[in-house]
Order: sequence, then structure tokens, then C-alpha cells
Amino acid sequence: MIEAFMQWKLITVGKPSLPWARSALEDYLGRLKRVARIEHIVVKEGPRDQVEAQLLNASEDSLRIILDERGKARRSMELARWIEDHDIRGTKRMSLIIGGADGHSEKMRKVAYECWTLSSFTLQHEIALIVLAEQIYRAYSILRKEPYHRE
Repeated sequence: MIEAFMQWKLITVGKPSLPWARSALEDYLGRLKRVARIEHIVVKEGPRDQVEAQLLNASEDSLRIILDERGKARRSMELARWIEDHDIRGTKRMSLIIGGADGHSEKMRKVAYECWTLSSFTLQHEIALIVLAEQIYRAYSILRKEPYHRE
């Protein structure tokens, strides 16, 4: 069983404004805090170059994963194995970055360790954040052999 030694940062541009999205995020972050060290970091919306500078600063000294429609799709079991592999490797800090309305520039994609997509659909940022938090929680439940995930 995996122990949560990695520190996770979910970094977004702007915080959820819809009440149901805030509630869902609080729920999943609360669940995750029981199994992982995780925090949600919000940067201010603005021109893309300023936003990306804030995103890079917030994710400094960590493995950067950006969420982008051009990214690699992972199944839940693959994500669980990926997390386990990085835990075994001794990865200490992981930053999952959801960009602003303008998306990520090519420069930002190049500084990322990996680029993931959550769906072939373009997702509204609040929904992407909730889906991401749920999938991390699901991955940990798989690794801990808890009944949350069913094959």
C-alpha cells in the first residue's frame, strides 16, 4: 500500500465561483487530505505571460504537469500506477496546473514534465479542477485497495 509522501499542488487561474463547484472541490480536497498532502493554489487572471509567470512561480521546485487539450489521456488505473511509480522514485513535490481562459502557451508546455488531458472535450476550468481532484482521490483509493473504485 502506498503512503502519501508526495506534496501535491493543484494550481489554477482563479478560484471556483459556482457554489456547487466550491462544494465539490472542498469535498474532494477533504477526502484527499486523509490520504495525501495536497493544497489548492490560486493565481490571478490576467494577460497570459503574467499568468504563466505566476504559474511557474507557484510550481517552482516541483514536477510540473499541465492540463491541456493536447495532453496525454490516462485511465484511472494508469494514473494510480503512475503515482505509485513516482512515489517509489522518491518524487517529493507534484504540481498539476490548470491554465487560464487562454490555455497554455507552447513555452509553458515545454517546461512541463508532462501534459495531460482529462477529456477529449474542452472542459470549463471549474469542472476540470473537480475532475482532477476526483481522479487523484480515485488513484489513491485504487492504491490503498479501497472500495471507491470498481473495475
